[in-house]
Amino acid sequence: MNYLDDFMVRAALAGVGVALAAAPLGCFVVWRRMAYFGDATAHAALLGVALSLALDGPIMVGVLAVALVVGVCVTFLSGRGLGEDTILGVLAHSLLAVGLVAVSFMSGVRMDLMGFLMGDILGVSKTDLALIWGGVVAILGVMIWRWNALLTVTLNPDLAQAAGLNSRREQLVLTVALAVVVAVAIKVVGALLISALLIIPAAAARPL
Repeated sequence: MNYLDDFMVRAALAGVGVALAAAPLGCFVVWRRMAYFGDATAHAALLGVALSLALDGPIMVGVLAVALVVGVCVTFLSGRGLGEDTILGVLAHSLLAVGLVAVSFMSGVRMDLMGFLMGDILGVSKTDLALIWGGVVAILGVMIWRWNALLTVTLNPDLAQAAGLNSRREQLVLTVALAVVVAVAIKVVGALLISALLIIPAAAARPL
């Protein structure tokens, strides 16, 4: 029997994958004080779920698309008169409201809203597992590739500028990676708990 036919094996592999992806990103979320960004992106993910259901497409693709839009908007709107927390607040609650309204109008679609809000790790399918681990490999690859640049920009922006690093580009790389981790984690931990997965382990490990 194929070991992936066991739902507990799929759940364990999905949980380990999401944890591996969230761990390095959580460090940057804590270091850069971006806790609200994870929350905002997760809240906006509900609109991605609604769009995926309306277009009969993969949930993860819709969530990734909306999360990427949020990340790119925050990156390019920050520093233009409004604080980043204000931009995040406007985007998060606006997209969450639009997502809830869109879901309420979808009368012909059966949707487990609680599953998307709180996660359904035991309901992970083989397709979900493939998408999750594809995202995990992509995130870890980006982290290995850009780790030194991201760390320099995070710890000392002046040194990063002297070294010829583009702070806005590195911010964009980080926000795109966060968008991907939100997309791969929504099935496992849900939209409401993604930010906790990013923040709590990194915050707990920081004193050590």
